[in-house]
Amino acid sequence: MSAGYQVIARKWRPQIFDEVVGQDHVVRTLKNAITRNRIAHAYLFVGPRGTGKTTTARIFAKALNCERGPTPALCGQCDACVSIANGSSMDVIEIDGASNNSVDQIRDLRDDVRYAPAQGRFKIYIIDEVHMLSASAFNALLKTLEEPPPHVKFVFATTEAHKVLATIVSRCQRFDLKPISDKLIVERLAQIAKAEGIEVEDAALKAIARLADGGMRDSQSILDQMIAFCGDKVCESDVLEVYGLVSANKVDELARALAAAENAKILDLIDEFDADGRDLVRLLVELQTRVRDALIDAVRHGGQTGALGSALTTESLTRLLDTLRESEAGLKFGLSERANFEVALLKAVENSRARAIDSLIRELSGLAEVAPGDSEKKK
Repeated sequence: MSAGYQVIARKWRPQIFDEVVGQDHVVRTLKNAITRNRIAHAYLFVGPRGTGKTTTARIFAKALNCERGPTPALCGQCDACVSIANGSSMDVIEIDGASNNSVDQIRDLRDDVRYAPAQGRFKIYIIDEVHMLSASAFNALLKTLEEPPPHVKFVFATTEAHKVLATIVSRCQRFDLKPISDKLIVERLAQIAKAEGIEVEDAALKAIARLADGGMRDSQSILDQMIAFCGDKVCESDVLEVYGLVSANKVDELARALAAAENAKILDLIDEFDADGRDLVRLLVELQTRVRDALIDAVRHGGQTGALGSALTTESLTRLLDTLRESEAGLKFGLSERANFEVALLKAVENSRARAIDSLIRELSGLAEVAPGDSEKKK
């Protein structure tokens, strides 16, 4: 490995707005703001890890300070764009909120904003994990954030917006970055693999996307690890082996066994997964996804669905999903993961077959109303 090797997540980090994947609503708004000269003084980017918060903030900073700009069509080649991309720009200051969270550090920042930018048009402060700032640090920032000098812009990024003071949020334009769909992750990984000269099975890409949970950066890190493990060809079986995943077909098979109340088959499948060293916590989460999808299908089709291979009502699916969800904490922290998993699935089957007393009463009342009129026949 050469000394200059860059991991895929850094090498393929988006450098312009059009390369940002899955956040079209954010990109469109920022582009329009720049085009119409309606650039706010403070922005708050909220979203799960790896969805592009800091990346979008850097691209926005380049768009503001590009020699062509401010422009949404930044060149990426001028001194300002290059220095911001490699982190050497004196006008774009990135601060880690977790390690720079004291009131004294924020006071230093407050004093620093008074000075004009060294090279570009704007001095831009990007504060990552802003929710980690202390309450006193937030309060020290309030006045500057409300009325900053015209050459200063703030961009905050956080995974936990509820921990950011409401007084800070009210002074920012908030953008919610959503988890990226598996389809978009697969498409992006396929482009990267092709450019890197790596052969990756479609099923392997889908397995990686499942693991990433909507995070593009996570998916790229997983792909990087799989290339190191497999070489020039990555297969689905390799991904399943390294990360302890159960194949999508096997998850579907287990979901169908739950729907059909085939307890013996459920136990056989658990035996197989345990022998192969599969991640049962992850499997429980994927089962919940399958049951949820079936529940939504039942709601859309009049209260019943055969999506899991057996006819189930919304009531049965709700009970099944509730039991699986409630079992998640016990599975993670119980003494025996396998035993807890077995009990969780068998309990879910039993609960899905139970009937609520109020629904039985409604059904019996309905039968009584449509029965023949004379009392003898009703008896």
